[in-house]
Parts: sequence; C-alpha cells; structure tokens
Amino acid sequence: MKYCDTNESVLEWSSEEYKIPYVSPLDNRWHRYFVDFWVKVKKKDNTIKNYLIEIKPYKQTKKPVINNLKKITLTEKRKILTFSVNIKKWRAAKKYCERRGWDFLLLTEKNLFGK
Repeated sequence: MKYCDTNESVLEWSSEEYKIPYVSPLDNRWHRYFVDFWVKVKKKDNTIKNYLIEIKPYKQTKKPVINNLKKITLTEKRKILTFSVNIKKWRAAKKYCERRGWDFLLLTEKNLFGK
C-alpha cells in the first residue's frame, strides 16, 4: 500500500473494493470474491492501465501434492479445497478483467521480494 501511495505512476488504487461473483466448487453456489487491490497505473508510454491484484503465499498458488492417495490427511484435504476455490476465484477475476480491458495479477512473495 505504501508503494501505491508513493509511486508516481500509480494514479489511483483501492483495497478489496471490487466484488467478483463466482461459483464455489464446494457447494455449487454463488459467492463474492473480494480481490485484494485495484490499481490504475500510468505507463511509460502515457497509456492508462487498470489491474486487479491478488496477493497469496506462493505455496497456495500451486496444486497441492498428495503423498498417499489412499489416506489423505485433513491438512491435505484443506489444501485441496482451498486451492480449488482459489482457482474458481482467479478464473472469475480474469474474465471480469478481460471484459473491461484490465489485467488480473496473482502476486506472491517471489514476485514481491524476489525469493
């Protein structure tokens, strides 16, 4: 947030302002996804670009690895469910952005801190 406040190319930004509908794979019902950030940027060529940005730990952006398919642990099950919901949210956000000519960015500590 400090980056957005101090970067001259960031014209406007907000946090969790955009609500994107998606169908959850857990209950097959509509839910609302509050994307972390919306950022309006003036690019070097003076064009204006809008971004919806989600920030997640890197490990939550990768499909969970299951060690033993015959005996899935509760932790593994939670990871699978969380990942499947996140995939639905991110697909809905991408479609939302495509309709508006915006970009959806999924950032992790690897993008933000170069780890």
